[in-house]
Amino acid sequence: MSALDPAIAARLKRNADGLVPAVVQQYDTGEVLMLAWMDDDALHRTLTTGRATYWSRSRRAHWVKGETSGNTQAVRSVSLDCDGDTLLVKVDQTGAACHTGDRTCFDAAPLPVSAP
Repeated sequence: MSALDPAIAARLKRNADGLVPAVVQQYDTGEVLMLAWMDDDALHRTLTTGRATYWSRSRRAHWVKGETSGNTQAVRSVSLDCDGDTLLVKVDQTGAACHTGDRTCFDAAPLPVSAP
């Protein structure tokens, strides 16, 4: 059982797997770094340790960003959106945020958008 504050837990709208998406952003520049998933325990760990902790859907286990790579995320703030179904995690990223070794997971060429 998670030790997440019941008041916070009550505000969360989780998907069928009990997860909430977490958009991760560099706190001082606004750069979007990655998208990850959190369950109640990952959110509790993140809020109480200041180290970004996520749920790996492929490994079915918690992971602390940078624990093995050294590319850490020091958490500066965590916000819940108005619907309670998405988290915004503002961090101070050290090294690459993406598992590919890139600074951000969103550095690929933009998709073409037609003007309205």
